[in-house]
Amino acid sequence: MPPAIQVESLSKRYRLGVIGGGTLREDANRWWASLRGRPDPTTKVGVDARDGQTGEEIWALRDVSFEVSEGEILGIIGRNGAGKSTLLKILSRITAPTSGRAVLRGRVGSLLEVGTGFHPELTGRENIYLNGTILGMTKAEVDRKLDEIVAFSEMAPFVDTPVKRYSSGMTVRLAFAVAAHLEPEILIVDEVLAVGDAAFQKKCIDRMGDFSRSGRTILFVSHNMQSIERLCTQVAVVDRGALLHVSSPGLAIAKYFELGSEVDTLRDWSPSSPESFGPLRRCRVASPGRPALVSGESAVFEFEFEPSSHHARLQVGVGIYNDKFVKVAHLDTLFQGLSFSGTGTLSCTIPRVPLVPGTYTLNVVIRDSTHVVSHYERFVRFDVVDGVFYRGGHSGVDDRAAVNIEHRWEWSRIDERAGERFDAR
Repeated sequence: MPPAIQVESLSKRYRLGVIGGGTLREDANRWWASLRGRPDPTTKVGVDARDGQTGEEIWALRDVSFEVSEGEILGIIGRNGAGKSTLLKILSRITAPTSGRAVLRGRVGSLLEVGTGFHPELTGRENIYLNGTILGMTKAEVDRKLDEIVAFSEMAPFVDTPVKRYSSGMTVRLAFAVAAHLEPEILIVDEVLAVGDAAFQKKCIDRMGDFSRSGRTILFVSHNMQSIERLCTQVAVVDRGALLHVSSPGLAIAKYFELGSEVDTLRDWSPSSPESFGPLRRCRVASPGRPALVSGESAVFEFEFEPSSHHARLQVGVGIYNDKFVKVAHLDTLFQGLSFSGTGTLSCTIPRVPLVPGTYTLNVVIRDSTHVVSHYERFVRFDVVDGVFYRGGHSGVDDRAAVNIEHRWEWSRIDERAGERFDAR
C-alpha cells in the first residue's frame, strides 16, 4: 500500500527585500526600472537605493524527504523559524515549493492559524458553513453534522454571535470542531491548539487519537513534548530548514534537546549584550564543591540584577523543566512575599534537591507590579546526579518519576496470640 504522505526533496526558497514596496504598481515600477538599468523610482532622495534590496536568499526548507503511512501520527518539532509551518503550508497547498514534490493521498483537513477561513463579520454558525465549504464539505454534510460540531466546540451559547467578538481560544474551538468533523483522510494541525484551555486541548488530542485508530493520518506540530510523546507514533526533528532526525518519540525528543544552540549549556550564564537583555545580568546554578547538583544535597540559584530606573520593585518566578520540557517545579519570590529593587544579587537556596538524576533547564519570569518585564526561556541548563536523598541511605533513582518526595513509612502489627500491638518504625 502506498504511503498516505510522500515528500521527496522538498525545498522552499524566499528572497528578502526584493519586492513588497507596498503596492503592485510600485513593485512593477521598480522591476521595470531595474530592467532598464535605472535607479529605483520609489527610493527617497538621499537614501541608498540598495537599502532593504539585498535580494538575500533564505531557504525555509531544503531537500526534505519522508513518508508517513496510513494511520500514523507524525509529530514535527523544532525551534521557532526551523521550517515547520512552511512545510505544513506546502502540504496544505497554501504555498508552492521551489523544488521537490509532495503527494498526499486522500482528503486533507488543515488547522494552521487561528481564524483561518473565518470571516469576522459572520456568526459562528455562518462560519461553520463557510469553513466547512472551504475544507471540502457539502452543505448537506454540514447540515447533518452541525449539532455535533457545535456540541464538540462547547460554543452553543455563542454560535449566533459574530466571530469578531470571539477570543482566540473560542475561535480555535470552533475551527478545530469543523476540521474534526470533516473526517479527512489526512489531518494537519499546527501549534494553534496552544491557545486553548487545558481541558479542550485534552479533548482535541483524544479526538486525534481516535482519528489515528480509525486509520487516518495526522501531522502534528507542537512545542508541548508531553502531547508529542503521548500522541505520536513517529517524530521528525526539523532545524534550519533541514530534516535532522525521524524516529520514535523518545529518541527524537532527546535529539531535539541536544541541539547545541537550543540552550546555553553553561551553569554560569551572562548575556553577550547586556544593554538589550533586560534587567538580568547573570545566572549561576551552584552546588558547593560539586560539578553538578546532587539529589538530596543543597543547591543555590543566584541571579544578578541591574534594573532600569523605571522598574520599581521586581519579583521573580523560576520554572524547572526536565528533558521532555515538562515543568517539575516552580520557585517564586511571591511565595515568600519578597520583592526587590536596585542592583544586587538574588539567591534562592534549596536545602535538599528533590530532583531525580537528569538534565534540566530553567525558565525565568521577571515581573513588576503590573506586568512581565522579561521572560528568559530555557536559557541555562544544569545536570542533577544521583545522591543519598533518603535518610535510610538508599538511592533516589527512579526513572519513572520526576521528583523524590521526602516521606516516612510506619507499620503496626497485632500479635494474634496476646492481642498486643507492636509498632515498628
